[in-house]
Amino acid sequence: MTLMPFAPAFITPQEAFWAGEFGRDYVARNEHSPQRLAKNLMFFAKILHSIPETPASVIEFGANIGLNLRALGVLLPDAHLTALEINDVAVARLHSDEVANEVIHDSILTFTPTRQHELAFIKGVLIHINPDELPKVYRKLAEASTHYVMIAEYYNRRPDEVNYRGHEGRLFRRDFGGHFQEICPEFRLLDYGFSYHRDLREGADDLTWWLFEKPLTH
Repeated sequence: MTLMPFAPAFITPQEAFWAGEFGRDYVARNEHSPQRLAKNLMFFAKILHSIPETPASVIEFGANIGLNLRALGVLLPDAHLTALEINDVAVARLHSDEVANEVIHDSILTFTPTRQHELAFIKGVLIHINPDELPKVYRKLAEASTHYVMIAEYYNRRPDEVNYRGHEGRLFRRDFGGHFQEICPEFRLLDYGFSYHRDLREGADDLTWWLFEKPLTH
């Protein structure tokens, strides 16, 4: 596993929030457990079932300690997994636990994709990004993917803001799937779904997910 260096140059308050103490506390609150792994296995198995070809390479934007990548490592044992993460404590865990083949310590907003993966995805992270920066993130997801992009976030038909653990300006909802397609129209919607928090098999905190495909050119 390779570990890429990181020189912080934050563009938004949201980046500093997640790179700092709050992000470190978040790591402590979200430890790996067999139950979390089992739910993530169900969540990603459903999404992968909608992909015609098994992805040989995957990158996650905002991987934290790799709970999603752990599941994908089980479901895609031969895939090359890349983690992009802003928080230093989470990056250290990704490195020590060897969750991914490659760990990139960087902000999503300053990250420049240098190679493409068959699947690029983001889960529960766009809600914490400054809304003005979303088009930039969408384009980075598109640039990092040869074929598929998956987004899983809190949905709201109209953009709004929600107080997040006593903090303002740190959680935003919208139709992320529709917004992505407006910015990256070369991708078509392949599938979508909802993960209900009361579903004991895969409950993922009421996340709506979208799977997009960019038609291959021959």
